[in-house]
Amino acid sequence: MAMSASNISSTHPALFMLMGIPGLEHLHNWISIPFCSAYTLALLGNCTLLFIIQADAALHEPMYFFLAMLAAIDLVLSSTTLPKMLAIFWFRDREISFYGCLVQMFFLHSFSIMESAVLLAMAFDRYVAICKPLHYTTVLTRPLITKIGMAAVARAVTLMTPLPFLLRRFHYCRGTMIAHCYCEHMAVVRLACGDTRFNNIYGIAVAMFIVVLDLLFVILSYIFILRAVLQLASQEARYKAFGTCVSHIGAILAFYTPVVISSVMHRVARQAAPHVHILFANFYLLFPPMINPIIYGVKTKQIRERVLGLFQRKDA
Repeated sequence: MAMSASNISSTHPALFMLMGIPGLEHLHNWISIPFCSAYTLALLGNCTLLFIIQADAALHEPMYFFLAMLAAIDLVLSSTTLPKMLAIFWFRDREISFYGCLVQMFFLHSFSIMESAVLLAMAFDRYVAICKPLHYTTVLTRPLITKIGMAAVARAVTLMTPLPFLLRRFHYCRGTMIAHCYCEHMAVVRLACGDTRFNNIYGIAVAMFIVVLDLLFVILSYIFILRAVLQLASQEARYKAFGTCVSHIGAILAFYTPVVISSVMHRVARQAAPHVHILFANFYLLFPPMINPIIYGVKTKQIRERVLGLFQRKDA
């Protein structure tokens, strides 16, 4: 029994070493400056959004509930990876326990899937608001919004729960150095021995399922929205109606554009240096949490007025 327990515990290392950005180790201190700035902006922006939406009863509407979900997800998504990245850049603290690595991976991929689901829900919100305005309050009730949020969490957890268990069964004979800033699924799989085909296929299938399905429904929503907007009588009405979608379109572009670019880079520029792919992957994690509060703060009048009101109150 003792020998059996020893064999089980030795199938995976006690810890991994995160390399940071391979090939750019000498620039880690400089790279940390924009990373730290982006993380600070993400924390300040998303916490401000959550505070304003929670404190102002006038913002307790479906659009802002979804925005609060997005802000909460962005906070978790950035906080899952950025503190450890900065520890690597500043203190050369590269160690991460095996189970710590699995937990980071689970949160990272789960909350990315949740963000995609919330962006889809926000597209549905805009569809109902513009195409079915008379039914907006009766369709998007609080119970339905709660169910949408729970469904987004359930889908992400269901799809990502198998990953830690799949990775636990491997023996890691290719070393413990992860050529990345964080525990990304495929970066860990590359260190494993044995048949990893199922992990490769599962990872690609989940990514394609989420991106293609969610993006398809977002595009369909905007086709119906565009058709409804073009049927409005006056140009001012058309401009006003479509203006309510600008922030959401910006959030979609901020989330999906890095995903598409990173995917294309992996296939087209396979000979590119590893740090190029890692920088794009980091951009995907950093950019949406940082830019979403700015987009909604600038383009959404109600949010902008509340933020300005906070600063004016402090000055007074």
